[in-house]
Amino acid sequence: MTQFLIRAFIKNRENTANRHVRAAYGNMACVVCVVCNVLLFLGKFLVGTLFGSVAIAADGLNNLSDASSNVVSLVGFKLGSRPADSEHPYGHARYEYLAGLAVSVMIMVIGVELLKESFLKVLHPTSVLFGWLTVAVLLASIAVKLWMSGFNKTIGGLIQSETLLATAADARNDVIATTAVLVASVITHFTGFDRLDGVMGLGVAAFILYSGFGLVRDTLNPIIGAAPDPALVEHIEEKALSYPGVLGLHDLMVHDYGPGNRLASFHIEMDADSDVMESHDLIDTIERDFLVHDDLIVTIHYDPVVTGDAHVEELKAFLKETVKQLEPKASVHDVRTVPGPTHTNVIFDCAVPAEYLSDKEHRGAKLLSAIRGEVQKKWADHFCVIHLEPDYAHHINKEC
Repeated sequence: MTQFLIRAFIKNRENTANRHVRAAYGNMACVVCVVCNVLLFLGKFLVGTLFGSVAIAADGLNNLSDASSNVVSLVGFKLGSRPADSEHPYGHARYEYLAGLAVSVMIMVIGVELLKESFLKVLHPTSVLFGWLTVAVLLASIAVKLWMSGFNKTIGGLIQSETLLATAADARNDVIATTAVLVASVITHFTGFDRLDGVMGLGVAAFILYSGFGLVRDTLNPIIGAAPDPALVEHIEEKALSYPGVLGLHDLMVHDYGPGNRLASFHIEMDADSDVMESHDLIDTIERDFLVHDDLIVTIHYDPVVTGDAHVEELKAFLKETVKQLEPKASVHDVRTVPGPTHTNVIFDCAVPAEYLSDKEHRGAKLLSAIRGEVQKKWADHFCVIHLEPDYAHHINKEC
């Protein structure tokens, strides 16, 4: 069914990097989900009202909230697909993140209302009428939600949409919640324990609140500036270092302006003796390669490094191993020396997780002190001048 819908409604479906194709995928997925969720809401709410089950009605309202979420997501895809303009030169793709945040808040509001209603049902239980129609509706709901989970996961994977992947996870969670409601209905019918319906309604409401909180956190992360995907960081590093003449990479930063709209900058180390024009040409090639093949706008800073100095190479190897043992999350780069008649200054940058610069344990300062101590154990006349900086990408530098 998923492939049929793709073939029927998506033109140029192979070109998922295209903004309009991506929007078409998102719009189709949202419309399909709205239709499915509205049908599920009508069926569950009707059965829950007829048979007096607050748990079934609550589960139906959850489907209605899902439909509302799909509408908001649809609006997010529509607005996010708009091209860049003079007022928004980085495009409008972050609308998709804002839509996800709005959806998350809506889910939590509905969860609170269901929690209140279910709590009253626990305090004042009423009899629940059981019928095989109830079982049929809930089983149909489970089957539809299982399909919706797979559908959204497939589309979300194709266009790399966190919104649709979250929708897939939400549908999977709905299967669990609906199964719980079905079990409660059956047990209540055979035991006469009417309060169980309210208890299960509390469980469904709590589950909605938990999911909503998780979605709020996940949608806020890219808006406030989360660390980039480790897989993306590794890809950037491996690709840049694959070019002949690139000796190292550091200070990688990735800025997320919405799905499919990312900018990155980093420093690459190249032999200081190489021709400047050739180095510049290589940097242009790397930047163009990322733009054409990864849809990633990259700005690269050129760091010339001295090669062939045996002592500097020894220092680099020693620092790399020392820092790895002292703090695996840290890395060093831009190592150089300034020899003098009485001592030698060893100057370099040390990148650490951002929290190390401000935490109460002073982990950053302790790390620098430890590095200085280890260097002076090996070379008594060497003094380290270290610039501590945040590692914005949590990546492991391949070279010092």
